[in-house]
Amino acid sequence: MPVKVTLDPKAALPVQIASAIRQSIMSGALPVDERLPSEAELSEQFNVSRPTVREALKRLAAQNLIRTLRGATGGAFVNRLSFEEAYRQQITTSTLLLSMNEVSFETACEARYALERACVALSANRRQPDHLASMRAEIHRQAQPGLSDESFCDSDVAFHRALVDGAGNPVLSYQLAGAVEAMQPLMNMITFSARNRQKIIAFHTAIADAIEAQEPQKADQNLADLSTYTITLAHDVSAKRKQDA
Repeated sequence: MPVKVTLDPKAALPVQIASAIRQSIMSGALPVDERLPSEAELSEQFNVSRPTVREALKRLAAQNLIRTLRGATGGAFVNRLSFEEAYRQQITTSTLLLSMNEVSFETACEARYALERACVALSANRRQPDHLASMRAEIHRQAQPGLSDESFCDSDVAFHRALVDGAGNPVLSYQLAGAVEAMQPLMNMITFSARNRQKIIAFHTAIADAIEAQEPQKADQNLADLSTYTITLAHDVSAKRKQDA
């Protein structure tokens, strides 16, 4: 059964109920595949209307914490949240945080590369052939004549995603989903007009070569150099905008 809480009538009831059920799921009181009490039972337990309970369940379903099945044996069941499903939430949350708060480019860049560099040694030791193949494929794609800025940015993200996934640690991949797939596109938007594609490709090639040769220090150094280059580009773009203003 979900944790029973005393609801605050001045606060949103569906939010409080969803929070109580979420707590039960996270604590293990409601294990994976466990059927939740019916809407009528939850309504009685929390002393609220069934529409209020229904709204709380919708919130939990939106977070992939529960799934709803119809029929005689249906109802709401605790979902097994996968890392792949969690990626999307992490990316959305990171994107919103960066776009809605005053986070400087340098701060975002520092965090993004510091997190990725934590994966380099593991990636050099654990990367699989498909990770290397993905990195090489993106390098080849980036060198194609006529590739649009948007496609180049997408390829840039895919390259770094493969580097991170090469670490073979799903927890790190999840934690870095926001850094790579939320921060990187925003960074690309700022620097795309000033960056030298050939220089980016050279950095990517050097990183891939080091990962393939299982030389984490070389990979880390090239990633650090790429970070410095990116921050320098952002400063140059900012200075030019101020000059043109």
